[in-house]
Amino acid sequence: METTTLQTQSAVISIPAFLEHWQGHRALTRRTILAFPEDKLFTYSVGGMRPFSELALEMIQLTGGGIKGIVSGKWDNYEAQSERYKATTRAELLALWDAVTEDLNRFWPQVTSERLLEIDKAFGAWEGPVHWITFYFVDNEIHHRAQGYVYLRSLGIEPPHFWER
Repeated sequence: METTTLQTQSAVISIPAFLEHWQGHRALTRRTILAFPEDKLFTYSVGGMRPFSELALEMIQLTGGGIKGIVSGKWDNYEAQSERYKATTRAELLALWDAVTEDLNRFWPQVTSERLLEIDKAFGAWEGPVHWITFYFVDNEIHHRAQGYVYLRSLGIEPPHFWER
């Protein structure tokens, strides 16, 4: 796939600082997974939304396949991610979460400022600058974690403080 590069711009945040920010969100989402009672993690929903386990698997799929695409420019299609990452218990879900966290730590340092400005097509579906794709992954996690907070509150459980990342 051909990529094009946007005009060079000044950085708002360093690449290592962005990883720290992203991993802060991931740590908070992991604590959100832990806050769910095991019997509700895979079954409970509100208003027809998906159970939190499915939302967490989506985050795992985006980040797990996404970091490899961000670094290499080679993207599997998104459906392949749902085949790669499956869990039916909290322990399996957390093992996947932790493995993807390690992938992020291993691959993110290979990202360059130039790569973040390139136009790419994530999973063959979403085209834009790589920095936009990366922000989308973090925004998606925040959005779905907020859904999890609604679920937890409806179960009478106080979710983790969102500012404690």
